Amino acid sequence: MAQTGTSSGHPIATLEASLLPRLPSSSPILFAAKKSKNLSFESIAGAISRSEVATAALFYGQAQATEEDVANLAKVLDIPESKLRETELLSFPDRGRSIDMPPREPMIYRLYEIVQNYGYAFKGVINEKFGDGIMSAISFSTKVEKEEDDKGTWVVITLRGKWLPFTRF
Repeated sequence: MAQTGTSSGHPIATLEASLLPRLPSSSPILFAAKKSKNLSFESIAGAISRSEVATAALFYGQAQATEEDVANLAKVLDIPESKLRETELLSFPDRGRSIDMPPREPMIYRLYEIVQNYGYAFKGVINEKFGDGIMSAISFSTKVEKEEDDKGTWVVITLRGKWLPFTRF
């Protein structure tokens, strides 16, 4: 059984009702079970052998589930597997649909703002280190960590993408 609540003591993330029209039918089912069982993405991720962010992406319809994911989600959330199979969970996700541009939600806007303010700086440094190309968001992993020091509490977001050099043609 997965640990209930969050390891931080903060409330679990639940489904924001205003997002509902832009999310797949699997999202309200998954979030309702998550809320009912008081499970964090961290505990669900551990139970299904995925990262926290990848697990949350499944809930928001931003990632495609595998057969194993569906079976594991059904088990940990106590949802009939057949009910999950009736949703888009195993289908190709419609990524990016759930967000307005520019984002209005403050936390998401801050991430957008970071790219607005530092995007070209990131690009310049990356180009100097790797050459002409892009960082993949497909061959990609990410994690969110909490760090504390004498100056406060910090969010550490790691983005790890495969380097894809542009080819000459």
